[in-house]
Amino acid sequence: MTLNSNSWLALIVSLPSASATPRMRIWRAVKALGCVALRDGAYLLPAQAEQATQLQALADEALQEGGQAWLLRVQAHDMGEQAAFISLFDRTADYLPWLDELGLGRQTLSNLSSAELQRLQRRQARAYDVIRKIDFFPGETSIRAEAQWREFSNAIEVIQSPGEPQAKTGNIARRDRTQYQGRLWATRKNLWVDRVASAWLIQRFIDPHARFLWLDTPADCPKDALGFDFDGATFSHVGERVTFEVLLASFGLAHDHGLVRLAAMVHALDVGESAIPEGAGFEAVLAGARKRQPDDDSLLNEIGAMLDSLHTYFSAKKDADRAPQLRRMPKRS
Repeated sequence: MTLNSNSWLALIVSLPSASATPRMRIWRAVKALGCVALRDGAYLLPAQAEQATQLQALADEALQEGGQAWLLRVQAHDMGEQAAFISLFDRTADYLPWLDELGLGRQTLSNLSSAELQRLQRRQARAYDVIRKIDFFPGETSIRAEAQWREFSNAIEVIQSPGEPQAKTGNIARRDRTQYQGRLWATRKNLWVDRVASAWLIQRFIDPHARFLWLDTPADCPKDALGFDFDGATFSHVGERVTFEVLLASFGLAHDHGLVRLAAMVHALDVGESAIPEGAGFEAVLAGARKRQPDDDSLLNEIGAMLDSLHTYFSAKKDADRAPQLRRMPKRS
């Protein structure tokens, strides 16, 4: 976040000398909130920071422990003092160890399995997010960190899904399913989330007699095949929608609540956002299945059964969520 206000909050805490544990607890809390220490027991935070609302609770805790606490609003007197305050929040010392660890991790990527790559990416994302949340005044190191994180994530994406498509702009044309029966469909081999889910969607809801071709490279796609999830394919990313979502829209399947919930899961896993709770389990099973199954046909069969179950679960969950509301409806007189 970037803050421009010249208003600050100062938390001043004094605890009895015997209160070592509460003192350490409060110190760790103010550090996690992004406060800087002006001196022992005196901490500063931008008043507009989201974390500022939590300072009063720390002041109350100090009072409960038999100490003293003051939460004061501080105003910078001039631009020089404002700049001095801002300089205290330089997060370079936080970013540099993380950047070093990111660089070392980058060197190991080619030796890691899909599941290990996902775990590494999540761990580094959590560490990055902790720093970003308290980086109230981003500077050159922040820009460098953002660029390094983007390159790190892209490197993992290339290993996990070589040839991952770039999103196109424009509208998604509606298609007539009757014109897409018994066709040959093609996508990149070594299926991952979006491709395996899209192949399942095609097989279950669009073209029950579909035949699939798993490509070494998109350039190998035959002219008579319907390509999906690669650049130049008939069906691929459009705007913020991943291929699974594009297929839903193209064939008018967005009325199916179970498919819509599956689409949310696929989207989150494919673009690296926070997934719905079931996403982590699906991804773990897929990573394990990729190690066990000899080819993509076998992988689709196994994961297809799991997607069948998830679709049934999500579809039934809508009815379960609605049931209490229906029971609360008043009876007609």
